[in-house]
Amino acid sequence: MTTMPDITPFHLAFPVHDLEEARDFYTNGLGCGTGRESDHWIDFDLHGHQIVAHYKEGMETGVVHSNAVDGDEVPVPHFGVVLTMDQWNAMSARLKTRDDTRWVIEPRVRFKGEPGEQATFFLLDPSGNALEFKAFADMSSLFAK
Repeated sequence: MTTMPDITPFHLAFPVHDLEEARDFYTNGLGCGTGRESDHWIDFDLHGHQIVAHYKEGMETGVVHSNAVDGDEVPVPHFGVVLTMDQWNAMSARLKTRDDTRWVIEPRVRFKGEPGEQATFFLLDPSGNALEFKAFADMSSLFAK
């Protein structure tokens, strides 16, 4: 397996309609730690990356667009993290135990037997933001053609 280069964390800010629902989803559902917060936003540690939920009054929720990818309708926009296979298996198992997990695409292997074969799943947070988590048996195939 090829070793990935050290990378710096990304930062992403996104809207939510309820901060306490977001806190429960990101901490208990995804296992994120928390950082600074105010009555309008919360910093979360998503596998070393800083994501920030910002309260937006009257926010519309739900997927508004998707594209077909390997037989699935993938929500656009979406964000997430590439995990190790062990992390991916643990997260998908934890989310399967929650009654409130809003799957868009349940855990599966995409591009099976092809370059870039990956384990993936998509879900919505309580505000309808789409997230994808994926893992590769061979991390060097992350950018395979």
